[in-house]
Amino acid sequence: MGTAIERFDEKARRTFDSIGRTEVYKGELLRHPVYTRVLHWMVALFFFLALFSGFGIYLPWLFRWFTPVFGGGPLSRQMHPWFGVGFVFFFFLQVLNWLAPMAWTTADTKWMRGIGKIVGGKEKLDPPDTGFFNAGQKVQFWEIVGGCLAYLITGIILWAGARSFGATAVAISYVLHDLSALVMLGGIFIHIYLSTIGEPGTFQAMTRGAVSEAWAWTFHPAWYKKVTGRDPRQAYEKARQQQSGTAPKQS
Repeated sequence: MGTAIERFDEKARRTFDSIGRTEVYKGELLRHPVYTRVLHWMVALFFFLALFSGFGIYLPWLFRWFTPVFGGGPLSRQMHPWFGVGFVFFFFLQVLNWLAPMAWTTADTKWMRGIGKIVGGKEKLDPPDTGFFNAGQKVQFWEIVGGCLAYLITGIILWAGARSFGATAVAISYVLHDLSALVMLGGIFIHIYLSTIGEPGTFQAMTRGAVSEAWAWTFHPAWYKKVTGRDPRQAYEKARQQQSGTAPKQS
């Protein structure tokens, strides 16, 4: 199964790379190819379409101004489940795309133990064994996987209605469906903060596909070492010395 997934993912990457392009300049590293970026933004698009149309349906007294965007209340009700299908479809492809790098490792356990120092800014660099994704990103990813499953199951029950699943199942699904959406929305807010203010330079990874080497050795040192063959802490010290004017002169 893993081999089949890898073949599918590689074919998708090649197809999208032949359509789009990723410019990587001097001092930068390729972070996300075209295919990964397309999946990311399609997931985001359909999530917010489902979210906003759902707000207009379930809380019309507060969010009724959303429904005209989707052509009115009746059309919003018809489009909402299809937006959900789009979200689930593209997120499923994203799961296949990131299944291997999102696997939990002992390095992630260590990262979580030192999360206070990392979040508090006491450590200038993430732990040296932090790879392509850190533990926080993996926790959020799997939280969305769980939320997506709840979102899908309850959405099917609500779509089919009480005639198929009964009034009790529908009533419970309303609550769980809304809660799963709110939990994922909370995760999205954290994601937006970290990709902009929290970790400057992250946002361009999903727009241009490339990141600076400084960003790589700061937040994902093991990945930096893997793709460059250079020691991240040595690279950091060299850059720091050059900024302070104390770097040794080349003879």
